[in-house]
Amino acid sequence: MSARGEPVEILLVEDNPGDVRLTKEALREGKVYNNLHWAKDGVEALEFLRREGKHAKAPRPDIILLDLNLPKKDGREVLEIIKSDDGLKNIPVVVLTTSKAEEDVARSYALHANCYVTKPVDLEKFIVVVKSIDRFWLTVVTLPPSK
Repeated sequence: MSARGEPVEILLVEDNPGDVRLTKEALREGKVYNNLHWAKDGVEALEFLRREGKHAKAPRPDIILLDLNLPKKDGREVLEIIKSDDGLKNIPVVVLTTSKAEEDVARSYALHANCYVTKPVDLEKFIVVVKSIDRFWLTVVTLPPSK
């Protein structure tokens, strides 16, 4: 639960349905009460964050799990937009991607990602990684208050 006594709102921006399923499973096994919302591409993520169209009643996420390699608008662009928007920039963004490229790591941090996590290809290790994100970001860290 959040400091407000409500579930932690998580926005997962991920185009791979298999990774979405595994993330849901890992978060379900965690100890934090959360609502996981899914955007399948960068355009949908921004619509969710801006509460546009079918996302008009979307909650403000407490944390964003962002893949970099997305259709329509890639995660790098989404991160840049989030961190340059005064209404969104305080939402922690965890880049969760398969890319190990040094330029992706450097650029993500230059765009003010809160952390960069490389997804393991091994299913069990992937679940361990998501659980560790859950433990750290949702139980150890104090998240900023929702606006």
